[in-house]
Amino acid sequence: MNIRDFTYLVAVAEKRHFGRAAELCHVSQPALSMQLKKLEDILGVKLFERTNKSVMITEAGRHIVERARVILQEVENIREIAAGFSDPFSGRILFGAFPTLAPYLLPKIIPALHKFYPNLSLYLVEEKTEVLVEKIKTGVIEAALLAMPVEEDLLDHESLFSEKFLLALPAGHPLASRPQIKLEDIRHESLLLLEEGHCLRTQALEVCTLVGAQENTEFRATSLETLRQMVATNVGMTLIPEFAVREQEGIVYLPFAEPAPARTIALYYRKTTVRRDVLVGIANHIRELIIPS
Repeated sequence: MNIRDFTYLVAVAEKRHFGRAAELCHVSQPALSMQLKKLEDILGVKLFERTNKSVMITEAGRHIVERARVILQEVENIREIAAGFSDPFSGRILFGAFPTLAPYLLPKIIPALHKFYPNLSLYLVEEKTEVLVEKIKTGVIEAALLAMPVEEDLLDHESLFSEKFLLALPAGHPLASRPQIKLEDIRHESLLLLEEGHCLRTQALEVCTLVGAQENTEFRATSLETLRQMVATNVGMTLIPEFAVREQEGIVYLPFAEPAPARTIALYYRKTTVRRDVLVGIANHIRELIIPS
């Protein structure tokens, strides 16, 4: 069996006529008929009931034609994929970002990337870091924006930019009137943090450990927006990444004195990917968009 056999089979099923099917396939009628007879011999079943005037599909033929159509569609899909990869800057790329970055950074970069690569479709996946790492390793996605470091031998990366943290605190807090904050100023404070699994939680805990601050163990948020609302209602303070800062009544954002706590964002991808060139190109454009020359 080969792809040509399935093409002939589907053509006869659609046209219900060997001559018209042969014309559709640009082949002589005897050649088409002979090839389908060979297919019947290989399969051991009759596919058609032939008369001088018409062709009827047998019950076995109907089931086999259905599967043949699926096979031919998959062959066409393969051709489209190959055509896309012949031009690495066309086709589609699936890439991810973690939840405390994706909704704040992607609107800044995706429209520009579409202009840089008009033939490239970017499909986005938002997941926690450990899920994205696994999806890259297994080939579900091509790459992901992650906070460094990611210790994984199968992955390579392009460092993109550093994102500072600001202290978000209630407008009525004694520290809120300051122009900036020092790390030691929050030494004995308790911070609101995200639940387990978020990389921002790990980063905030590192700051807490560094200065001797504590986690508010009575509350753990499921999202950055929940944290923001808790600050606005005077429950406590938290660290907010620079791109996620949103002016809101009841919240004051204070920058940290240098050296300010920050996280470094990188584009991670498999070392073996065949799309390294396009991913490096995307990384270069992201750098230019975030850190203009």
